[in-house]
Amino acid sequence: MAYCSIQAARDAGCTGTDAEVAAWIQAGRERIERYTQQVFEPTDLAVVADVGAGGLVILPRRVRTVTSVTPSPAADDAPSLPSSAYRVTSSDVLGQVDAVHLAWGGYNDLVVGAESYNGGWLGLWERWGAQQVKVAGSFGYASAPLLVGQANALLAAHLQAEAAPSDADAAEDPSLQVDDEGNNVAIEDGDDDASSEPVSPAASTGSTQVDALLVGYLNRPSLIGGV
Repeated sequence: MAYCSIQAARDAGCTGTDAEVAAWIQAGRERIERYTQQVFEPTDLAVVADVGAGGLVILPRRVRTVTSVTPSPAADDAPSLPSSAYRVTSSDVLGQVDAVHLAWGGYNDLVVGAESYNGGWLGLWERWGAQQVKVAGSFGYASAPLLVGQANALLAAHLQAEAAPSDADAAEDPSLQVDDEGNNVAIEDGDDDASSEPVSPAASTGSTQVDALLVGYLNRPSLIGGV
């Protein structure tokens, strides 16, 4: 599902058939998700994150529901923790963070290894020796915010424009070959000593205008173990 309509992308400058415009919208969406480290519709995912002090696990996506919490890497005898062994908070609630809070002070005498006389959940966790958890569930926004939709439309047009240099660009750079319809058909790198370093895909969407629209949606917690 796209974050903007085909018409919105056209209004932003994207051209071509509906299928072509939809492809540029999808390319823009992927860039947006890499840049923000978020998804803007409910999405089933599994993420891995570090277990911090007091059993706090900061999640790298907006969490909606959690279906399982498992030690990572999982021990052979490590089942998913029951829901009584943790609680979930979401940034969808004002003042909360996206996290799983492991119940270090709790126990369950019906779970082997988590009995009160065995140290409860904390004792069981220490015996597993895991420093991370794998959390599966539903993540993302309920629907794409307005600014994200605008960003997707603008980025679709921006990416298309980058991929199809104008006749003036071709005339200025003879290494670009453009057909009668303005499509770039060949690019040859004549500089073997190019010193420019590639930019990390997550550092920018490629458009400073789009970056500015998305700055409020960046999700880069310092405790993320991985995704």
